[in-house]
Amino acid sequence: MMKFAWDSYKQYAFGKNELRPLTKNGHIGNMFGGLRGATVVDALDTLYIMELEEEFQEAKKWVEKSFDLNVNGEASLFEVNIRYIGGLLAAYYLTGEEVFKSKALELGEKLLPAFNTPTGIPRGVINLGSGMSWSWGWASAGSSILAEFGTLHLEFLHLTELSGNPVFAEKVMNIRKVLNRVEKPQGLYPNFLSPVTGNWVQHHVSIGGLGDSFYEYLIKSWLMSDKKDSEAKKMYDDALEAIEKHLVRRSAGGLTYIAEWRGGILDHKMGHLACFSGGMIALGAEHASEERKQHYMDLAAEITNTCHESYARSDTKLGPEAFRFDTGTEAMATRLSERYYILRPEVVESYMYMWRLTHDLKYRQWGWEVVKALEKHCRVEAGFSGIRDVYTTVPTHDNMQQSFFLAETLKSWH
Repeated sequence: MMKFAWDSYKQYAFGKNELRPLTKNGHIGNMFGGLRGATVVDALDTLYIMELEEEFQEAKKWVEKSFDLNVNGEASLFEVNIRYIGGLLAAYYLTGEEVFKSKALELGEKLLPAFNTPTGIPRGVINLGSGMSWSWGWASAGSSILAEFGTLHLEFLHLTELSGNPVFAEKVMNIRKVLNRVEKPQGLYPNFLSPVTGNWVQHHVSIGGLGDSFYEYLIKSWLMSDKKDSEAKKMYDDALEAIEKHLVRRSAGGLTYIAEWRGGILDHKMGHLACFSGGMIALGAEHASEERKQHYMDLAAEITNTCHESYARSDTKLGPEAFRFDTGTEAMATRLSERYYILRPEVVESYMYMWRLTHDLKYRQWGWEVVKALEKHCRVEAGFSGIRDVYTTVPTHDNMQQSFFLAETLKSWH
């Protein structure tokens, strides 16, 4: 599947950001500020660990010869960090090839002006040419988003490590300081924070989009520090305790899910993005105190099971973007705008963590179900495409092979 996705991208969209597999052309989009080759950079480490050596060399050559960082456009700080800087760092650590390191550092420098705010909390959008930065137009009152400024820590510590320049680490340590200082409603972290005042802008809490990867980066920061970053571990433990107390619920049908919180009122909806949490909680459980360990493994298994149900209850056996628990139908999307599947990795990623940590064979079986569903419903003549409605067996394709399909989704089986 990886080879087919890559070969199709190479044939029809090489150097563009993503492949459009139905129209057999490339897509640039406006998320990366004029940067190109998102699929190349994102897929580097997957190609390498799958030993697709020829393909990896093609990708490396593109980075050396064609990856231009002198662009002038508005980029998402978060997306550029996770896909480009994350991709380059992974490739550098796997291969030791200097080109990946130098490109990562050069790009990291271009992101620094986003942190020039009264609090040091970065704005979400940056012009990679001029260094001007601003907040997303749709984000509440010029605020920054928890999952965006909270998902820089791992990469930025390594930019400091590799360059000897302390500025990258200082920027993300300051973000953590602000988050530690600010008062958390019920111990929860809302999704929107003002980069000017350092206060929460509205009390919307979610483990899905807008919040998700902040929590993941806390536990991973602790692991990456060889378990020395006790501040990250404490923040993770406290956050998880608050999440469990205020957001984790069990449906009438016995499914455990994580609701969203809007100013103290629960919205009984769980997003596909929140399904990473099964894997995260299992990863954290491994390092919890003995009496909490089993509790967290059980919680992780229950959440992963709920996410599996969201797949099993659809006609395609792929899960919707979001599913609800407030009506008779549980773990299903109710509105058409939430029925799509865009090749996202979170559910299979949790299967992978659960398999690695429990060796319960059902997780491999569940992973295989997804492979079959992807092959049946998402594979088209020239690559893989997302689908617009998981509840119909003759799905409409969305004509997009997301870069994270190669970087994350397909990596889960390896």
